Amino acid sequence: MHLFPSLKERYTEERLSAREAQRQAEFIAWGPIVFQVSRLMVKFGILDLLREAPEGLTRGELCEKTGLSDYAMKCLTEASLSIGTILVDAESDRFILSKTGWFLLNDPATRVNLDFNHDVNYEGWFHLEESLRNGKPEGLKHFGPWPTVYEGLSSLPKHVQDSWFGFDHFYSDSSFGEALEIIFDKYQVKNLYDVGGNTGKWALRCVDYSKDVHVTVLDLPQQIAMMKENIAGKKGSERISGCGINLLDEQSAFPSSSERLDGIWMSQFLDCFSMEEIVGILRRAKEVMTEHTRLFIMETLWDRQRYEPAAFCLTMTSLYFTAIANGNSKMYNTEDLSVCIAQAGLEVEQIYDHLGQGHSVVVCRSLPLSPSEE
Repeated sequence: MHLFPSLKERYTEERLSAREAQRQAEFIAWGPIVFQVSRLMVKFGILDLLREAPEGLTRGELCEKTGLSDYAMKCLTEASLSIGTILVDAESDRFILSKTGWFLLNDPATRVNLDFNHDVNYEGWFHLEESLRNGKPEGLKHFGPWPTVYEGLSSLPKHVQDSWFGFDHFYSDSSFGEALEIIFDKYQVKNLYDVGGNTGKWALRCVDYSKDVHVTVLDLPQQIAMMKENIAGKKGSERISGCGINLLDEQSAFPSSSERLDGIWMSQFLDCFSMEEIVGILRRAKEVMTEHTRLFIMETLWDRQRYEPAAFCLTMTSLYFTAIANGNSKMYNTEDLSVCIAQAGLEVEQIYDHLGQGHSVVVCRSLPLSPSEE
């Protein structure tokens, strides 16, 4: 397994003492309540209050400022001491914010992950075992009867939608600027298919960045309807069109283009499918590609992360796909994606790493047909 240096250092050698390992094991065993206590320390504003009080606050002062009972505050602060999000001055009994608490409060990625895990995943992960055994998102049932989360996305409760899109957009948006430079400055794309274009956010960025590009969004019909509503009246929207397509249906071909197709864009899209499904999607993309077309795949490949916490978040996110999204996909590594690309009759031309929050853009071109395929 190929790993970037920081991951190899962390994942190939034992780093903990026996005592540290024992504590880590208990931390895992109590993980659900660690999460909920920490979430409430944020929601109730306790960590905010401690951030604004460098000298610390007593339990009584925290009760007065939050309106929580002494009992509730005692439970939360004692648990948070053990978790490590706060510290206490043993002489004055004043609580102060720890470094971990600071990151929980201030790191944008952590806040997005916190909301996503509570609103979208928490209840569903109770059914992770069934999902792993059955290959179906058994945890999705408490939201609705859909086979995958994508069919039900437009029907989810608003706060769940907000957390889902907040998570999705946070990671992709941070990479968009650099990705736009690759597609339009390096490859001069003028006719682009946006596969799995969702709300049209990327398409709007494209038509704003390049005055020459036309973007066709390919997605489920209900997503195309949502996309059209979202882009209506916005700058450049006249250069965005939509095509409703079930990308899991092997009989649903990619639309042919009346103009030369320069690029096909798939951003945080292929991780929504199994490897077998990815090969099928890529093969259909190849059918409309010419020697001039480049396929741009933007993914957060967990083995290519510069910092280990990012790899941790990605491998955990895989279990969201297992229990909630579809039951059979994950956050892939370079080896997995390369296998799919090769099986689809494509080859990797270039990989651009470390965009935004840890994305890579894999640029692919079509291989000539073999004699048996012609």
